[in-house]
Amino acid sequence: MSRFDWDDLRFFLAVARVGRLTVAARRLGADHATVSRRITALEDALKAKLFERRPQGYALTEHGERLLAKAEAIETQALAVSSEIGGADLALSGTVRIGAPDGFGTMFLAPRTADLAKQYPDLELQIVAMPRLLSLSKREADIAISLAPPKEGKIVARRLTDYKLGVFATQDYLDRAKPIETPEDLQDHPIIGYIDDLIFTPELDYLDEVNKGLRAKIASSSLVTQMQATLAGAGVCILPYFVAAQDPRLVQILPEKTSFSRSYWLIVHADLKDIARIRATMDFLVREVKAARADFMPDDRP
Repeated sequence: MSRFDWDDLRFFLAVARVGRLTVAARRLGADHATVSRRITALEDALKAKLFERRPQGYALTEHGERLLAKAEAIETQALAVSSEIGGADLALSGTVRIGAPDGFGTMFLAPRTADLAKQYPDLELQIVAMPRLLSLSKREADIAISLAPPKEGKIVARRLTDYKLGVFATQDYLDRAKPIETPEDLQDHPIIGYIDDLIFTPELDYLDEVNKGLRAKIASSSLVTQMQATLAGAGVCILPYFVAAQDPRLVQILPEKTSFSRSYWLIVHADLKDIARIRATMDFLVREVKAARADFMPDDRP
C-alpha cells in the first residue's frame, strides 16, 4: 500500500462509469495514455485486476466492483468537504449531471438552462435526456427525474409534479383521415408510440389505458421522435400536454375521453443531497416546475 495514490481513484471512477479510456480521458481533461497508466498503477498498488480489457471497452472485475463502492464513498466525502469547508464559491462550481426522460429533458429543462447558468456561472450542467433509467449509485447522474419513486437504495425522492397526457394529431392529418368520435375509432388510425420491448418503465406502457388493444404502428424509444412523426402527419400520438403545447399544429383528440396523468419524481442519492451545487440545482428544478404548473396540469383546479 505504500505505492497507493489516492488520486488514481479519480481515474478509476471515470473509467468504471463510462467503460472506455478515450471517453474517461475527455471527462478528466487528460490523454488516454495517462488514464491507462494511472489504472495500471492502481492495479499494481492494490495487487488486483480491476478491469477486463475487451474490444468494446473496459468491464469491472469482481475486485473492481468491490473497489467501486469504496471509491464512490470516498468521492462522496470529498464532495462534502469541498461543499462544507471550501465555501460557497467553491461549492457552486463543478459539474451537475441530470438524468431525465427525453421529453422533460429536451422540451422543458433544456430551454431553462440559461437561467441556471446566469445564477451559477461556474456550474457545468450536463443533461442526459435519454429514454432509460440512470443509476444514481453508479453516478451515471447526480440528479434524476423519474416517472416513479425508487423502490430501494440509498435514495431521497420527492414528487416533482403530476402531468397530463392526451391524444394529439395535426389538423392536416385529421382533415384527411377517418373521423375520430370515440376512443374505439383510434383503432382505424396509425398510432405513433413506444417500442414495446424498449419501454423502460411501466408508466409509459399506456396505450391500453386509452383504448384496449391499441398498438403502435410507428414506434420509437424517443418521445421527441414520436412528436416529430406526428407533426409530419404520420398518425396520432399520446403526448404530455406540456410537450404538445409547444407546437400549435398539434390538436388534441377527444380530450374528455382520452386524457390521463402521470407523475415526475425528483431523485438524488442520499449522500449527495446536501452538496451545495446539487442542492442549488434541485431547488432550481423545483422552482421552475412549480412556476410551470399550468403547463403540466392545465385543467387542474385548486
